[in-house]
Amino acid sequence: MIEFKNVTKKFDRYTAIENVNLTIQTGSIYGLIGSNGAGKTTIIKLLASIYRQDQGEVTIDGQPVFENVHLKEKLVFIPDHPYVFPQYTTRQMARFYRNCYPSWDEERFKNLAQAFEVDVNKKIQSFSKGWQRQIAFIMALAAKPDILILDEPMDGLDPVVRKKVKNLLIQDVAEREMTILVSSHNLREIEDICDHIGILHKGTLLIEKELDDLKSNVHKVQVAYKNGLPDRLLDKLKPLHAEKRGSVHLLIVRGEEAAIAKQIIETHPVIFDLLPLTLEEIFIYEMGDIGYAIKNVVV
Repeated sequence: MIEFKNVTKKFDRYTAIENVNLTIQTGSIYGLIGSNGAGKTTIIKLLASIYRQDQGEVTIDGQPVFENVHLKEKLVFIPDHPYVFPQYTTRQMARFYRNCYPSWDEERFKNLAQAFEVDVNKKIQSFSKGWQRQIAFIMALAAKPDILILDEPMDGLDPVVRKKVKNLLIQDVAEREMTILVSSHNLREIEDICDHIGILHKGTLLIEKELDDLKSNVHKVQVAYKNGLPDRLLDKLKPLHAEKRGSVHLLIVRGEEAAIAKQIIETHPVIFDLLPLTLEEIFIYEMGDIGYAIKNVVV
């Protein structure tokens, strides 16, 4: 299990994250999302032991992460811009990984290289960004880590390769209980694979929930009335967002579905629909609720 306890990290006078408490269960795929500059990359680099926290604790199974060689042998980090040694081929990079990771599976490396149709004798820097990211995934999956950290993992990958990578990640989580921390601005990708979500804003963790619980607590309501929207309904529902489209009112409401439906039905609407929201929509309205300016949102 991964734990952040009251973690703060500063860079000179800038506070990147402050008093963050975060828990990631073993075998979970945890999606970290937030506005630009929210502190996502800082959290990732603290877990990868690239940064050291100024306050608090960052642990894996109760052990401090920073400069812990034993833990590093079980962890792989694929950054936004994967790094390879200049002039190295995929085969040479695999040899380096084999020396770093005791769990390296040479047979799996060969199978993955074949499945992704990678020329292992070609210099990695001669490949496009998308191909380099595929090679990074091959290395990571062949190393068979206990923890995989991903920063914008699908950037540059075509739809077919994305599906292949997602299937491999889910397979490793199911079969080996690998734990994944993934940060991405593509919330549809996050929604596809993650079971837990953490929302960051200005260095503070606002929400940490199972994805299903998060989605079940925020709803999109469409209603219409003969004589206009009753004021008492707005007072009861306290919507995160409200707008009118022709004769139909759109409300974004937090709460239990059954309770919301009961309150609306009691007002005898002409039209009433209670619809699920995507993770992207939930993020937009949760952030809007704390004053993060988002205009002209299409839902």
